[in-house]
Amino acid sequence: MKDLSRRQRAILDFIEGFLRENDYPPTIRDIQRELGISSTSVVDYNLKVLEDRALIRRNRNISRGIELVGRSSGRHNIVAIPVIGQIAAGLPIPVPGDLEGSDAAETIELSSELLPETRDLFALRVKGHSMVDALINDGDIVLLRHQETCENGETVAVWIKDAKETTLKRFYHEGERVRLQPANVTMEPIYTSADNVEIQGKLVSVVRAVV
Repeated sequence: MKDLSRRQRAILDFIEGFLRENDYPPTIRDIQRELGISSTSVVDYNLKVLEDRALIRRNRNISRGIELVGRSSGRHNIVAIPVIGQIAAGLPIPVPGDLEGSDAAETIELSSELLPETRDLFALRVKGHSMVDALINDGDIVLLRHQETCENGETVAVWIKDAKETTLKRFYHEGERVRLQPANVTMEPIYTSADNVEIQGKLVSVVRAVV
């Protein structure tokens, strides 16, 4: 510890205090703002020093991926949800057919207090603009609960069998056909036979992309 700079000790102390108070770690921007550091790259450099000295561990795939080594982080209220690919909010694009069996290279971490039920959740990154009127934008992450049924009007991830593609739309069962309705007044619905679709998950929440 004596080899650390004053700034590095301040960062380490802030991380520890933030974890104790919030039960989840700070982001790089939290550290920059609280300690008055000039840029996120300066924060990143000092975190790398702390990491090289085995004082912290970092998961760079998530925004709150800092963990104190050898200390209780108090992260028992954090839920890691796998982000298993992309889903189209526009024209359908391929994602893995077996959502439950997919290997996730990325996870999103949320407080369990934000999610009344965490069982069977997975996440997909949105690509496209067809759900913008439902406040689901390109680049957002949608949280879904794995299920195979839904009520008319609910927003779901739907597997289109003949196209081998998945799309995010509002679902309407209309006799022998299904209408997959975008939430964008400039776009037309997708119609297909009822036996050509499989519901793979129902929308639970949206995590907004920050640009």
